[in-house]
Amino acid sequence: MLTSVDRLLFVRRVPIFKELRDDFVVRLASVMDEQSFPSNYAIFKEGDEGRSLYIVVAGTVKVHIGSQQLAVFPKGESFGEMSVFDAEPRSASATTLEPCECLELTQEQLYNAIEETPEIAVNIIGVLSRRIRELNERINERT
Repeated sequence: MLTSVDRLLFVRRVPIFKELRDDFVVRLASVMDEQSFPSNYAIFKEGDEGRSLYIVVAGTVKVHIGSQQLAVFPKGESFGEMSVFDAEPRSASATTLEPCECLELTQEQLYNAIEETPEIAVNIIGVLSRRIRELNERINERT
């Protein structure tokens, strides 16, 4: 369990929350739920309804389609953003590689945050764009 101060300091360093006002980060950090998951636990599966994004506080999470690993997210990285925005089923599964602690931000919380501070949407778009570029590079290396 993170203390209020530890949670605030942690959230402040997460890429999707960088350069946002302190008062906003304080409120956002206070509404996120902490989740604990054991090793090899499916946080969500491909095809599930997606209503939350997650931020890794401790541990490592892999995102995969079947046995094909797409990405590995360590402490400080977020995952699960796509379904929060497009209301489509999850396009991949997320499984812990070790015991993990995550913060969960629901779709409603995120939309309220974007309404108040639109810069958060720009930050998320930047993160998603970077990930698409990295995936494209990996695909190009294989051909």
